[in-house]
Amino acid sequence: MNVYFCYYFFTMTENSLFDNTEIAFQLKSDSELERAYFLFKMIAHQPLVRIGTAATNFALKAHLPVEGLIRSTVFDHFCGGVNEEDCLPVIDKMYTKGVCSVLDFSVEGKEDEAHFDAAMEKTLKIIRFADEKKAMPIAVFKPTGFGRFHIYQKKSEGKSLTEKEIAEWNRVVERFDTVCKLAKERDVEILIDAEESWMQDAADNLCEEMMRRYNKDIPIVYNTLQLYRWDRLDYLKQLYERAKGDGFTIGVKIVRGAYMEKERDRAEEKDYDSPISATKEATDINFNSTLEFILNRLDVISVFIGTHNERSCYQAIELMEQLNVAKNDNRVWFGQLYGMSDHISFNLAAHGYNVAKYVPFGPVKDVMPYLIRRAEENTSVAGQTNRELMLIKKEKGRRKLY
Repeated sequence: MNVYFCYYFFTMTENSLFDNTEIAFQLKSDSELERAYFLFKMIAHQPLVRIGTAATNFALKAHLPVEGLIRSTVFDHFCGGVNEEDCLPVIDKMYTKGVCSVLDFSVEGKEDEAHFDAAMEKTLKIIRFADEKKAMPIAVFKPTGFGRFHIYQKKSEGKSLTEKEIAEWNRVVERFDTVCKLAKERDVEILIDAEESWMQDAADNLCEEMMRRYNKDIPIVYNTLQLYRWDRLDYLKQLYERAKGDGFTIGVKIVRGAYMEKERDRAEEKDYDSPISATKEATDINFNSTLEFILNRLDVISVFIGTHNERSCYQAIELMEQLNVAKNDNRVWFGQLYGMSDHISFNLAAHGYNVAKYVPFGPVKDVMPYLIRRAEENTSVAGQTNRELMLIKKEKGRRKLY
């Protein structure tokens, strides 16, 4: 099916599903809308992002009193709060409009056993928290939240582990199993994020092991495919054959990817073929082809479509209609990041689709690496930032008329 036809078809017949700014920004006050406009204006200028990033890092390291300013601007726009309870008003507010939440503990860069155990306990707490709220049917964690990057890399490269490293890896496996077991018991779907390609094989194998244990009837465990990688659809096709043969179901979150520059730089430095598609168009084709493959196999695969790309959303809508998949079929979810693409999330929810926002949270200082990455990613996707600005401006104009 031609994705560009889908985009044209829905733009013409639906008068563009995602252009309704009244629905998109219904939860934002005038002051919050002004803050969003200011932030995206800043993000649109790459030099300002670089200067702001450097200044923020310096201020935090120098223990300057800037956390209050960060909290009232960029943090409150892109994060739900500093802890789970702090996120409750955001979660409840979005759920009144049919948008669910995926709480994402976004503290990065910790590399010791105490922090790995703490991250596991935090994830278990979120699962229990989610079990008590219909607004939170899904939880998430990062593989490197539960173990050192180096140990995943060594496993991925097929290198022998020392006796100490074997014990360390067994603790990683135990953390995965503890979390996935509770998710199964509480009927909370668990998304496992993807990371850099040179550690991903070990994470993939561990995710598949968890699917074999806990996805016997319905998908609970979801692995993540970063589809800027040209090999991911082939990987999914092979996993699909194993699932059919061995009697388990597959959960996948599909995204375009978050480590492109790092991947290309490493490939060039170490002189191997980059795992990243050569062009943005090739990535889009890979994403949409994978989406089509999945939606035609919902008997075995369930999907969380993590995208801010309107054309991919239109393709999913058209395919669901063609295949007679109900809008609220639990095997298909759409997801966007909190603070971004409200025009997609809230308009999809208003039309009856399953939608969840990733809601990052954590102490302001610890969440800064996440916030900086968000700003840098938005800067690199100029069209997306301009789209956000245009829609916010349109809504500001609409409100002035009333």
